[in-house]
Amino acid sequence: MKEQEITRAGVIDIGTHSIKLFIAEKDGDDIKKIESLKNVAPLGNDTFFKERITQETMNKTIAILEKYSNKLKEYAITDIKIIATTAVREATNKDIFIDTVYRRTGFNIEVLTVGDVSYYIDAYLSQKLKDKYPIHTKNLIIAELGSGSLDVSVMSQGLSLLNIGMPLGTLRIKQLMGKLGGSMRDTFDAVEENVDNEFSYLKREIPAINIDDVVLIDETYSSYLQKILSKNTSDSFFKLSAAETQNLIEKIMNTNIEDLAREYKIPIENVDMFPPYAIILNAFTKSTEGKNIYILEVPLAEAVLADMLLNVKISQKYNKTNQLISIANSICKKFNADIKHARQVAFLSEIFFNNFKEVLGLKNEDLLYLLLASYLHDIGMFVYTRSHHKHSEYIILNLNLFRLNNEEIKIIACCARYHRKNTPAESHFIYNSLPKDKQMLIQKLSSILRLANALDSSHKQKVKKLEIKFNRNQNITLTVTVPGNFLLEKTDFEEKKILLEDISGNKLNLKIQYEA
Repeated sequence: MKEQEITRAGVIDIGTHSIKLFIAEKDGDDIKKIESLKNVAPLGNDTFFKERITQETMNKTIAILEKYSNKLKEYAITDIKIIATTAVREATNKDIFIDTVYRRTGFNIEVLTVGDVSYYIDAYLSQKLKDKYPIHTKNLIIAELGSGSLDVSVMSQGLSLLNIGMPLGTLRIKQLMGKLGGSMRDTFDAVEENVDNEFSYLKREIPAINIDDVVLIDETYSSYLQKILSKNTSDSFFKLSAAETQNLIEKIMNTNIEDLAREYKIPIENVDMFPPYAIILNAFTKSTEGKNIYILEVPLAEAVLADMLLNVKISQKYNKTNQLISIANSICKKFNADIKHARQVAFLSEIFFNNFKEVLGLKNEDLLYLLLASYLHDIGMFVYTRSHHKHSEYIILNLNLFRLNNEEIKIIACCARYHRKNTPAESHFIYNSLPKDKQMLIQKLSSILRLANALDSSHKQKVKKLEIKFNRNQNITLTVTVPGNFLLEKTDFEEKKILLEDISGNKLNLKIQYEA
């Protein structure tokens, strides 16, 4: 039966200082907003000051969600997503908050990672700006500025190289300014020093590519920014020069906040956030050496709605797997890993996976974990060659990998750890923290990774072709086509094949065929 097309949907966005409801319907190749509500809820004040969401705020959140539930029923909306970002993600009692909301409202909250935010925003931008700006032909920094965080993705020709969340939301910066208590100029300079320090880390993390532009996305400030700078445009997407950024800072420095609100007819709660906003703009200008900054006002909830209603997905070239492989390539370069070896191991691993999938009881989605482990298995050599598999595990565990959860990252890290001789032991904390079925998955995938790595022991990519044949006697013949001496790889293969033989119950035989 053909799946029924969704024509209306709703998104509730549990943000840092407010909870918003957006209801929209499909309108050709676009979406049309038919209802929006916003209520203040101080989740950010709780999380950033007290590290947990208070009972009072929980009750306020639930009361707002109950009101939104009634509104969704009025419009007969059944396709609903409830999303949360920094304030919930960083709360120490996040799980209690999510469980309480579910028990009292029936709403399941999806806590978005930095990679999730980047996915929704980047996918929607390719749709929203398709006639205005060629996103997928540029090297870009795309940043989404919220109240709690600044989520940054670096993209080259539409593929992600880096996703990183920075604790530089407008509310957080405003809280810091309140703590400092100096004059406006001294406070501004002190906060700039703090932000510059965070951006120096970002600059070190950005891959060595020539950035064309910065696209800064927010939900509130761009229309007010046009007023303050007297920009003669009604477009929600516009270019901001370095000179205009400096002009904004001078206006803020030399004008009382109340006067600024009165002169430009800006609500006081919004104009209060312009000093943090200007500091972020200036930090991007300095860190990119004066590149143009394009401003776009897009609520995250709108991007999620577009994904639901328009099926706005990045095309096959830009799907989740290819985005993650792009990030893995970038990580290999950052840690000076042998990228040719990594790609060869990934190439061989995929062949093994496709041939052994049924024998080992693997699922299609497991291939992604194997490919990422194949790319990243040697990055621990950046720390030290001895026990580099342990260093690889540690580094992978601390990576921010596009749209992968903690359990998935642990699986990849463990596969990389067990690509050499050792097998899991009771003292291996990360492995033993996972459910039994995931532990078995790690052993299956690492048994494949061992073979793929063995067939490129020399790091010279000798295997030009790999064919796998299952014989009637349950033996398996692996035929490799190589240009010459394959003694090192053959010896390593005989040592590393044992784990896969034990798991599969098959005997592996290597047949070497030399190129003519």
